[in-house]
Amino acid sequence: MRTGLFGGACDPIHWGHLRSAEEVSETVGLDHVVFIPASIPPHKRGQTTTPARDRLAMGRLAVAKNPCFKVSTVGMKRPGVSYSIDTVRHFVQRKHRGDSLFFIIGLDAFREIGSWKDFADIFPLCDFIVTSRPGSKDSDPLRGTGVAVKKLFCYDFKQRNYRHGSGSRIFLIKLTDIAISASEIRGLVKEGKSIRYLVPLQVENYIKKHGLYRNRREER
Repeated sequence: MRTGLFGGACDPIHWGHLRSAEEVSETVGLDHVVFIPASIPPHKRGQTTTPARDRLAMGRLAVAKNPCFKVSTVGMKRPGVSYSIDTVRHFVQRKHRGDSLFFIIGLDAFREIGSWKDFADIFPLCDFIVTSRPGSKDSDPLRGTGVAVKKLFCYDFKQRNYRHGSGSRIFLIKLTDIAISASEIRGLVKEGKSIRYLVPLQVENYIKKHGLYRNRREER
């Protein structure tokens, strides 16, 4: 089995996430993509995020009709900050011999990987699929990651990708440019504007029903 791991806040999950996962799955030949909403994303410590139960519910609604997409609660069951190294180790411990794991991450986020907890330990555990940024023509995923990350990889001219000493690889996947952001969606809801066609209808209805992302005046 070839499984993609798609982590993040998912606050809320939107069509950009889903389309990215679909294109990656098709390009790399994945059997499943597992969305893993984080309990406390490391980059959002100290910030207010939507309760985990709501983000999990929206994720489940969004993937319900795609048998290849799944939602995992592992990031939410673990107390404290949701570190990627802990998530990947969880899936490594449960995979069968011959299975492959692929960590899916956007280009901008990947370039911050040198600041992650135990970042050097994560590369031997899985391959990385780095997805392009809307409007960007950059073809080098290691550009901007820093010396500490670059020194762990060598370029494989035959395969045209980067290879870690363990054999794991970094694949850069060019996606359809879909410039949707969760922060934009939250802002539109707060302003009372439509988010139709930015999120699945089931997610839009959940946001309305539970009053998510509204300002305090509207919630009274």
